[in-house]
Amino acid sequence: MRVNLTVNGRPQEADDVWEGESLLYVLRERLGLPGSKNACEQGECGSCTVRLDGVPVCSCLVAAGQAEGREVVTVEGLADDEELAPIQQAFIDAGAVQCGFCTPGLLVAADEMLERNPSPSDADIREALSGNLCRCTGYEKIMDAVRLAAARRTEGV
Repeated sequence: MRVNLTVNGRPQEADDVWEGESLLYVLRERLGLPGSKNACEQGECGSCTVRLDGVPVCSCLVAAGQAEGREVVTVEGLADDEELAPIQQAFIDAGAVQCGFCTPGLLVAADEMLERNPSPSDADIREALSGNLCRCTGYEKIMDAVRLAAARRTEGV
């Protein structure tokens, strides 16, 4: 089947998609967007998180056909041309990136949460990122990065 969708603001078309193929596979292998990571393939780790019509989802659990006519935003779509998104820069500045495997999903989830809630509490941040697992950190630098992005957003930096 053919799947037509908008990815990171651009119309995309994937041909010869079989009915059981995941959105994650289509993004990575057919559309050349490797940012979303393939880890657990069970929706447990969050490393494949993308926004589907604005809502964070595990793309490994979404059948590609379900994305027909819909809008997808991947980690690659957070940046504006050559400039990193504020949440991406905050992750760098706070030292929140280690191996990087979980980072794309964390960035997508955190960006969506900050869009909804520009002044989140620590509990809000934990809730928004609760579907994303990181095996390298104790999450404190990740929390610092989200706090930093929120502070910069409210300061207009």
